[in-house]
Amino acid sequence: MTAPLNAESGEDRTAPTATVGLLSDPGRPTDIAQKLSAELPGVLADRVNSEVVWRVCVRSEQVPLDEQGRIPLDEAAEKMPAEQWDLMVCITELPRSDGSRPVVADVDVKRGVGLASLPAIGWLRPRAHARNTVAHVVGVLSKEKLGASGSRAVSRSHHHIRRRPTEFASPVRQVPSDQENIDLHLALTGARGRLRLLFGMVRDNRPWRLVPSLSRAIAASAAAAAFGIFYPSIWGMADALSVQRLVAISCFAVVVMAVWITVHNSLWEHPARHVDAKRAALYNAATVLTLLIGVLCMYVLLFAVTLLAAAAVISASYMEAQLGHSVGFFEYVKLVWLASSMGTIAGALGSSLESEAAVRRATYSRREQERRARRRRREGVGEEKGTD
Repeated sequence: MTAPLNAESGEDRTAPTATVGLLSDPGRPTDIAQKLSAELPGVLADRVNSEVVWRVCVRSEQVPLDEQGRIPLDEAAEKMPAEQWDLMVCITELPRSDGSRPVVADVDVKRGVGLASLPAIGWLRPRAHARNTVAHVVGVLSKEKLGASGSRAVSRSHHHIRRRPTEFASPVRQVPSDQENIDLHLALTGARGRLRLLFGMVRDNRPWRLVPSLSRAIAASAAAAAFGIFYPSIWGMADALSVQRLVAISCFAVVVMAVWITVHNSLWEHPARHVDAKRAALYNAATVLTLLIGVLCMYVLLFAVTLLAAAAVISASYMEAQLGHSVGFFEYVKLVWLASSMGTIAGALGSSLESEAAVRRATYSRREQERRARRRRREGVGEEKGTD
């Protein structure tokens, strides 16, 4: 902790200054870090130490990974002297775990560095949760590294900062770590915590990106849907189907396309060891949910476009002549509903024309792509050596 340098007008130049560096992965982590940089000084003054002038700096750079796909905090901490940071928090899109427990944050109090994992922060209000997580990590680090809360020594398992009442209902708990170079974890507990991590992983994969990325699948879907609305034989079938059966057909079509993309592009993870089974199940669940949401987005878009086309091309009088009864808007909806389901199933076949790399880019975040690429290389080396 140092005396303030180049302090802005109005600051108390006699107050100690602590500089917190946020090292964030490019993309969404950097976007969140940039927003936090303006909010954290006030939050840290309120919740950690009001007698310190807090400065927050952001550097967008890929957080380093080791050969096992883990984030070594000791290597990340080597950047602190050059940046003149007192404390550092890395922000990444990669999920973290301590055995079977999902981890929100890691803390290395000796080096004054922590790590926040955005997937464990969850789907809802990620910026607010990220702010609370980083503030907690900085609070722990400042006590040990800077002595910001006084001269009293604080044990590894007994850190406290001021918490808001709503945080006591959170599934996040602070626990000591047995991992090398990590003293503390903020871990998620219970089924609620695991669900929070799962939906956070899906959020970071951004499933809505699947729609513009699978152009060949969308072309096949549109062609099949057009066939459905322009051939009167399909009209009678749609008119005879109940709403319940149309719902079942829609669900079947969405699931078929999601499963086809998963299998055809080898997105399903098979654990190399039994101890990795739970982790692989989590990644597979995130993949399936990402694809289901992405395909559902495509289905909704296809439905909307097909409905406009049907309304523009098919006259009500001609449809009445074909069906033998008066028609209204609901008959158009049922026709487009069935046509969209047909188109989605055709889109599954069309997705086979997409490259595996394109599908992975559309399905996963940048860091998840990197993790999977490292895993494939590691398993490939193991197979070549005959060690796995």
